[in-house]
Amino acid sequence: MTTYDIIWIGTGQATGTIVPRLVKAGKTVAIVEGGRFGGSCVNYGCTPTKTIVASARAAHMARRGPDFGVITGDIQIDFARVMERQNKMRHGASDGLENWLRNMEGVTVYAGYGRFTGPHTVQVNDDVIEGETIIINAGARPRKPPIPGIDEVDWLDNARLLALTELPQHLVIIGGSYIGLEFAQAFRRLGSEVTVLEGGPQIMAREDDDMAAAAREILEKEGITLYTSARVQRLAQAAPQQVDVFFELDGQNGQVRGTHLLLAVGRMPNSDRLNLEAAGVAVDERGYIRVNGVMQTAVPHIFAVGDINGEGAFTHTSVNDGEIFWDFYSGADDRTLSQRIATYAMFIDPPLGRVGMNEKEARASGRKVLMATRAMKHISRAKEKDETAGLVKILVDADTEQFLGATILGVGGDEIINMFTPFMYTRQSYKLFRRAVLAHPTVAELMPWILDDLRPLA
Repeated sequence: MTTYDIIWIGTGQATGTIVPRLVKAGKTVAIVEGGRFGGSCVNYGCTPTKTIVASARAAHMARRGPDFGVITGDIQIDFARVMERQNKMRHGASDGLENWLRNMEGVTVYAGYGRFTGPHTVQVNDDVIEGETIIINAGARPRKPPIPGIDEVDWLDNARLLALTELPQHLVIIGGSYIGLEFAQAFRRLGSEVTVLEGGPQIMAREDDDMAAAAREILEKEGITLYTSARVQRLAQAAPQQVDVFFELDGQNGQVRGTHLLLAVGRMPNSDRLNLEAAGVAVDERGYIRVNGVMQTAVPHIFAVGDINGEGAFTHTSVNDGEIFWDFYSGADDRTLSQRIATYAMFIDPPLGRVGMNEKEARASGRKVLMATRAMKHISRAKEKDETAGLVKILVDADTEQFLGATILGVGGDEIINMFTPFMYTRQSYKLFRRAVLAHPTVAELMPWILDDLRPLA
């Protein structure tokens, strides 16, 4: 049995930032990976989906050419080239990471899925390896909902969708959150008919009602059919490329038939594949590995980072998990999970960016809250670009003068939201932010000026 200083299980996004630090510190590292290197982001998430979103936006803007005085001919979609482009991006990133790790001094790669055989030992195929410290970075996978008929129909998840070779004629999506809506808009722009069924009362359940309503208006204007409070009852395969979805809406029975069905109803951790019981690692009721503020599990020498710990479902939180682990392990810093401020973006077009609290959360916090809003249609740069959909919402603690959160749905929202994050981490007064002089003409330059509209929540 070979012994290593570190066993690193899974190659999600924390891998590329932390493993080189471990090697530089003189540690021997065993990398265990049974699938594609790079985790969900590189292979099935950010890299390929945002590449498709970019192709879809190009098609959308080409169709809008006459709005800008640009006359174009008929717009045609070469779906094979769209998919070739995203495959080149994701496979290149994955292969590059694998080759880099395999050629890194001090690193040994084990190709296979790992299972614990004890607190310090992991079996990979026929090999059993031992580690002084073990980091679990095995991620999550799409959740398969218990809908009657699901095993009798052809269905897609985000990974299977990326393997399509023909554009769906009618894509039906169950789930009206981030993954479902990003694919809905992208495939609509590429030419598919798209229907979205969401079981909750609004799309984007974690966002404020007005943000969700604005996003819905954007999507419906592009021809996407959206049903909310739609309870899916059963599925049936009528014929090849004919999937029937039966649902209940407002007490009435409904049915939609699509050529393709995408399930986008959340994800589940891969903890069930690791034989964690053998190591004494505890999970919560949803299967996520329980960790403390420095990513430590119930077993002190075993850590869990990334989607598998349930503390974030984004690439940037996974990377941050790794950095928190590294700071604790190396003694470089004392930061903890509790210091992290939720920050994320949803890449419909225009995108939504958010940091910290939304209005619903601020109202429930019991704080004295100031709020300012501005519709994108009142921002000059958005009008110049003729991209005026959406709105900005900024929340401030009236007593401390610190930002509580901000949400931006509109052109550049995914980038602009990052202006607020450093202020929140450094706990600076919004009045200092207001004094900033920003480049004109931009959408971002209006963010300080919007603060002049701060008013107490009614």
